Amino acid sequence: MDPFLVLLHSVSASLSSSELTELKFLCQSRVGKRKLERVQSSLDLFTVLLEQNEMSPENTVLLRELLVSLRRQDLLRRLEDFEAGAAGEAAPEERDLQAAFDIICDNVGKDWRKLARHLSVSDAKIEAIEEKYPRNLAEQVRESLRVWRSSRREEAAVCYLVRALRACRLNLVADLIEEGQRARALQSESGDPVSPSSWDSDSPASGASR
Repeated sequence: MDPFLVLLHSVSASLSSSELTELKFLCQSRVGKRKLERVQSSLDLFTVLLEQNEMSPENTVLLRELLVSLRRQDLLRRLEDFEAGAAGEAAPEERDLQAAFDIICDNVGKDWRKLARHLSVSDAKIEAIEEKYPRNLAEQVRESLRVWRSSRREEAAVCYLVRALRACRLNLVADLIEEGQRARALQSESGDPVSPSSWDSDSPASGASR
């Protein structure tokens, strides 16, 4: 079975009837009333959302939002495991983008709003993100990046993130992203695992140049 469908089956089996009721309420703006009335399980709802292209193996944003709303951290970890596996099989450009997202989420902190504006995320969307994740800074950062990526679609690339970071004077974060890219490029060329830390250790003068 497709790994994403396996994930959806697993998530559905872990949700209670009250959580299904909450999911149906959260999806009222996306799914018609008659379809919702026919939904008898979380898997039924996920199937409808798949048919409407509201979610897919490449687009897990809605599933993440639903699980965050349910406060199901255990199921969010399953989703993250799936995303990590999918990223490992992704094209190099996609792996670079996911790695850049992780670095930004770990290092940008409260400067995420400034970065989001440099990425042309509107103030209205920034406010919506803050309302959606009022006490979760990491999710605020990641959601702003998802919004940017969704707006740029195929044009979303690491170079735009680096440019925006440098415009915000977040040069150390931009450097981390570029170093990670170089390390993965070396790994791809040699076929040997190379981590950013080991790449740095091979270049003693690299730290002195900054």
